[in-house]
Amino acid sequence: MNQNKRKIINDPVYGFITIRHPFILDLIDHPWFQRLRRIAQLGLSHLVYPGAVHNRFQHAIGAMHLMQLAIDELRLKKHEITDEEEVSLLAAVLLHDIGHGPFSHALEFALIQGLHHEDISEVLMRDLNQELGGTLTTAIAIFNNAYPKHFLHQLVSSQLDMDRLDYLARDSFFSGVVEGQVGAERLIKMLNVVDDQLVLEEKGIYSIEKFIVARRFMYWQVYLHKTVLSAEYMLVHVLRRALELAQKDVELFATPALRTFLYGAYDKKKFLADPLALNAYAALDDFDIATSLKVWQSHPDKVLSDLSRAIMNRALYKIELQSAPISEEYEYDTQKRMKLRWNLNDTEVGYYVFTGKVDNRAYNQNKETINILRKDGTVAEVAAISDQLNLAALSNTVEKYFIAYKSR
Repeated sequence: MNQNKRKIINDPVYGFITIRHPFILDLIDHPWFQRLRRIAQLGLSHLVYPGAVHNRFQHAIGAMHLMQLAIDELRLKKHEITDEEEVSLLAAVLLHDIGHGPFSHALEFALIQGLHHEDISEVLMRDLNQELGGTLTTAIAIFNNAYPKHFLHQLVSSQLDMDRLDYLARDSFFSGVVEGQVGAERLIKMLNVVDDQLVLEEKGIYSIEKFIVARRFMYWQVYLHKTVLSAEYMLVHVLRRALELAQKDVELFATPALRTFLYGAYDKKKFLADPLALNAYAALDDFDIATSLKVWQSHPDKVLSDLSRAIMNRALYKIELQSAPISEEYEYDTQKRMKLRWNLNDTEVGYYVFTGKVDNRAYNQNKETINILRKDGTVAEVAAISDQLNLAALSNTVEKYFIAYKSR
C-alpha cells in the first residue's frame, strides 16, 4: 500500500483536491483507473465544443471530491458515517465509471451487444476486490444498493448524486456552455438525511430548481447537440462496418485489444464468461479506436474508408432533427438520392443514410425522487412544493427524431 498519506490534485473546476486516504490513492494509481485518462468524458463533443477534451479520470476525481464534501457536511449534522463507510463511499464513486468503453457513451453497445458500462464497472470492481483482498466489499455493496444505509447509495447513484453534480459542473466548464453551471457546493451544504433518505433542506430549493433546468439545457445543447449526434452515430457505424468485415474474415488493422472484440463477436453472455475478454476490455481506450480510424482511411473497403476519413477530417454527415418520426417515404427518397450521388448498392446505403431517436428528461418523477426537508420537519417531493417552475413538465420525456446522411 502507498505510504504517501496525503496527495493534492489541482483541479480546474474546484481548485485543490486533497486525497486523504492511502487506499484511495492506491485505487487511483491502479492501471484500470489510469485508463480513464484515455477515455473522453464527452465522446466526440469536442468536434462542436473544442474545449470539451476532458476525460473520465478528471470526472471521477471530481465526483470523489464532492463525495468528501458531502460526507463532511452530513457528519456536521450528526449523521453517522464510519471511517470504513467513508473510504467505501469514496471508492464507490471513484470507480463508478471504470467500465466505460472508448469515447464513453458513444460506443456503449458498439463492441459488446447488450452490455451496459455499469455492468462492466461492477465486474471490474469485483476483480479489483479479489486482487485487493476484499477491501472493496463494502464499496460494492453501496454501489449495488445492498448496504443497510440506503442514503449512502443515494450519494453515489440517485437524481441528486455526486456523479451528476460533477459532470454538470465539469462539462459546462469545459464546453463553455454557461447555462449548465450548477452550484454543486451550495447543494451539498443543503444535504441532510431523514429516515435513511437523502433530502435537501428547503432553503436550497432554488438551487435544486436551477440544477434540474441546467441538466435540461446541457442535454440539448451538449450531450444531444445534433452535430455531436451526427459524429457519434458515424463512429458507431464505422465500428459496425468493421465488425461486419471482421466476421467475414476480412483483414483489418487493429490494436490487440480492439482485435479481440472485432473478431470475437462478443455479446453480454460471452463476455461475462470469458476472463480474457475482461483483460482486453481493460486495455481498450480511445487511442485504440482513433489509431484504427487513421489506418482504415486507406482500407480498400469503400464504406470503412469513407466513414473513417469523414470522422478524422470532421466531414460530418448532415443531420435533420425534428419532433415527429422520420417518414418511410422521406427516408426512402434520401436513400435513393444517396445511391445515385455516391454510387452505392443496397447494403452500402445504410451506412450513408441512417435514422434514430433521442430523448431528454431532466427529472424523473417515476424514479426515486428528490425530496425537500421543510422548515417544519416534514418531507415533500420537490415538484410538489416548487413555486418557480413546472417541474412536472420537466419530468416529461421529450423525444426527437433524426435522419443523417452524407452530404459532402
